[in-house]
Amino acid sequence: MNGRFASKLPPAALILACIGLIALNMRAPFVAVAPVVGPLHLELGMSTAELGLLTGIPVLCFSLASPLASLASRRLGPEVAVSLTLLGVLTGVVVRSAGDSAAVFLGTVVIGLAITVGNIAVPLIIRRDFSPRRQGTAMGIYTAALNIGSFLTSVATAPLNEWLGWRLALGSAGILAVAAVAFWVRTMGLRRAFVPCSDDPAPTSTIGASRGRSAWITAGLTAGFAGQAISYYGVTAWLPSFLSDELGMSAAAAGAGSSLFQILAILGGLGVPVLARFTSTTTVAVTLSALWLTVPVGLLTVPGLWWLWSSLGGIAQGGGITVIFIAIIKFARDQASAGRMSAVVQGLGYCFAAVAPTAVGFVHEVTGGWTAPLLVILGSVLTFALCTTVSVNRASRAA
Repeated sequence: MNGRFASKLPPAALILACIGLIALNMRAPFVAVAPVVGPLHLELGMSTAELGLLTGIPVLCFSLASPLASLASRRLGPEVAVSLTLLGVLTGVVVRSAGDSAAVFLGTVVIGLAITVGNIAVPLIIRRDFSPRRQGTAMGIYTAALNIGSFLTSVATAPLNEWLGWRLALGSAGILAVAAVAFWVRTMGLRRAFVPCSDDPAPTSTIGASRGRSAWITAGLTAGFAGQAISYYGVTAWLPSFLSDELGMSAAAAGAGSSLFQILAILGGLGVPVLARFTSTTTVAVTLSALWLTVPVGLLTVPGLWWLWSSLGGIAQGGGITVIFIAIIKFARDQASAGRMSAVVQGLGYCFAAVAPTAVGFVHEVTGGWTAPLLVILGSVLTFALCTTVSVNRASRAA
């Protein structure tokens, strides 16, 4: 870290608590839109396509703005980048809740850009401030908190909409941002939280073979992340429809049933670091791949056991993103390399994720059934399985 901030960092436990609070804000704001699409349509006259964009815009931001987010984290320092994330989320939530349809879109863009910065900055803080032995645990808590935030928001927004209206229901996500800002500033101090401090180290020399190996591992992790993201967003968007069409479940029951896929991700995020202590990360990747494969294969062959496939897939999707981030922070030579690798992996991976729900829906519409869409998901899961396992194995041997 730059000498201007040479004072001792806060205890790791406080930083870990900060990371958990930050993560609660990094998926919840755009998950909150789904329960209030009806009021948005009725009051603001938004079309189905426009409502779909409200959940797609943040994912597009994750893709397109990742290089700028990486640059901001290096030039300003990850502490300031996190502050910008939290203040950006709070600003976006307020703007989205206070105006017309244009304000809803503007606020959504602000939220997406702010979260993109956090997507890059938080893993850098974990890499820098935790020992290698603790990095996996910190990353697991981070990814588990992402899913906790999503779950709590999806559960609470609908009742809040009934009691307070859609504006206050969406605006309530700002409470988490206010709490995170207060705890972050209290932990880091005003100076460290808001005064830019470059986290870019002096350049390190690398031989050509090392650069080539890094490029191959980055490409593999990018493909693995893309497979994970396509599978996650495809299943999240269409599992309720599958349950309704194939098993005759009501919309409410299908929505509640598919929540298993989100809830069990918490176990996956926390379980990966524990499992990694007793076996290799390659074995962890193989295990997660096997769990992920049960979703498309199980729904194709024994759809009546959907609750089992949804649960196993939830564990896999929570653990999948964790193991990829662990590989990045362990393999990267320094903070700058970690930021650039993370930007490439997330930027390109989320590019595919942004079109996944539309692509799966298009295949369903063209074929009139769910076999072809599930085969698409099977292909993306196989991509995750192969590319992540090979890349994690190479990264482990090279670290």
